[in-house]
Amino acid sequence: MPKVKSADAELDAAIVGVTGGVQSLHRAMAILQSVARARQGIGLAELSKEVGLHSSTTFHLAKTLVTLGLMRQEPESKRYRVGPRLFSLASGALDELELLNAATPFLTALADETGENSHIAVRAGREVVIIGKCDGTASIRLAERIGSARPPHATAIGKILLSALSDPQLDAFLASISLTAITAKTIVDADLLKAAIREAGRNAIAFDDGEFDPDVRCLAAPVFDFRNRMIAAIGISAPVWRLGLNRIGEISALVQQAGRDLSVQLGHVSDPTKMTAG
Repeated sequence: MPKVKSADAELDAAIVGVTGGVQSLHRAMAILQSVARARQGIGLAELSKEVGLHSSTTFHLAKTLVTLGLMRQEPESKRYRVGPRLFSLASGALDELELLNAATPFLTALADETGENSHIAVRAGREVVIIGKCDGTASIRLAERIGSARPPHATAIGKILLSALSDPQLDAFLASISLTAITAKTIVDADLLKAAIREAGRNAIAFDDGEFDPDVRCLAAPVFDFRNRMIAAIGISAPVWRLGLNRIGEISALVQQAGRDLSVQLGHVSDPTKMTAG
């Protein structure tokens, strides 16, 4: 059975495959930039001249970019314009940047209050990705990397994000992933995991007790936007010996408050009747 490529993998393969290597990526970027600057669109001859490429090379690269949705070509004038997929990619990046900008003060405050690393994550396909973090004040800190992906079934951030799914959606999602035992404490039974996710949703707090890293405990709370959508999870991670069970209640309250405060900053109103018309 042939492997199914992701959209990003198809994009990379298609662009690189036109003439090969990094040179093609630079040429494709030059074409996109020229098209983006041309408010009235741009024809092939003018585009070739502007990017300094032979018309046939420009045509094949442009055709690939059109196929991928990064550019479009008007049927009658044949002029090239920016494509819908490029707008989609830009919108997603902008949303993430705005979220991170809004979250930074709350990540800093949470790290200061708890002394532990704080982080914010979003769901990306079958994984959760840390998009921002703030180091804690403790002398020994955990190493976390922005952009690192985590399995949702073995993390607090993953559990809280999955709690936003309906029962049919959650069942389908759990059936689509491999519930791999990353540590001895990883929950690999779908029914038990679903119960833990639903409990996290009810309590607005998720707990990871050494399920991704045997030496680390994590807590995470939901972040909502003005449309009442859960868009992220905010949380902390700490060594198990420093985040003892006697501190869970105290730290949970701080994480939940950070989630609520950030949600308010993003326009969330927990009681829809209090919302005013814009």
